[in-house]
Amino acid sequence: MIKEAGVQINPGAAEFPHRQIAAQLKAQVRRGDWGPGERLPSIPAIAEMFGVAKQTVQRAVDQLRVEGILITKPGSGTYVRGTRRRLNRLSRGRYGGFRGYHTDLAARYRQQLVSVGHAPAPAEVADAFGVSDGTNLLCRRHLVRTDDSPVEVGASWFLPRDTAGTSLERTEAFGRPLYQEAEEATGRRYVSATDTISARQPSREEAETLQIRPDTPVLHLLHVAYDAHRKPIEVSQATWPGPMTTLTEEYKIPGPTADPEPDPGLVLG
Repeated sequence: MIKEAGVQINPGAAEFPHRQIAAQLKAQVRRGDWGPGERLPSIPAIAEMFGVAKQTVQRAVDQLRVEGILITKPGSGTYVRGTRRRLNRLSRGRYGGFRGYHTDLAARYRQQLVSVGHAPAPAEVADAFGVSDGTNLLCRRHLVRTDDSPVEVGASWFLPRDTAGTSLERTEAFGRPLYQEAEEATGRRYVSATDTISARQPSREEAETLQIRPDTPVLHLLHVAYDAHRKPIEVSQATWPGPMTTLTEEYKIPGPTADPEPDPGLVLG
């Protein structure tokens, strides 16, 4: 329910009424008046409590949806979003001993292989491989879901000459990490990788798949994995709803080191 003490709109404030309502609803979520997965009162009920038009409340709810605090289920109502995807170690979680992190995520996230086939390479993938835009490459697309919503769309790209006739061309999930399957299929070992994260607006297809508004920003990861000769083996992409995603990177800070002894042959001045 909406607590009476929090129901107030200041008509003389510079802030628009829907922003004032959004701030108060957000505060109630933060203090636990509604828990994750709990349904809020209806739009008309909230409008009556605040003494505003339903359209004003709808704008407030839309704002909180963009911020990742609320989620609307058609025909059911508006709920507090119960899942926030935590990106820890970025793509390092795919490899070797870091896979314990992905094991932890497996209990909460389910990855579904969507398609496997040849497709024109987008510009960033083409640049990473050093080929022309639109070059046909092998693409393995996936979708990651939680219980209540999709949280990631992604794709892994490979050069056709590396994958022709291999298991990577088959539309099947493997019982091991993709990079291990790719190492065996291509005969090339993953040695180093780079991760580049950017923020942007979603494409129409991404917004529809992730079930977000077209004006909701997304975080986009470009992961390039190299062999010992610094030649790309795999270029992968992942896109997440920005407001529902946090990036956590833990690392050690080196301690101070002793100043080096001055070089007796060095003359200063």
